[in-house]
Amino acid sequence: MKRIIDDITILNTKECNKSFECLKSENQTCLNKKVERYLSGKVLFINCNDKLCHYNMSFGNAVICNCPIRKEIFNRYHL
Repeated sequence: MKRIIDDITILNTKECNKSFECLKSENQTCLNKKVERYLSGKVLFINCNDKLCHYNMSFGNAVICNCPIRKEIFNRYHL
């Protein structure tokens, strides 16, 4: 399924070091991981330990995803 993301969100994702793979491929690792918890659609806890992603942050035994694109995908498509 092709995902449509706002241009402003893409511009706000300045730290992406993966060349926006989540928009190009269905097989992108963290995108395929279920959001375990979310707080107001702004803080996403995911089961992905991609240490190369600048938007992932360890929080105890959990990982918080701060990627603007990932947040929009969650909020828009519930993925």
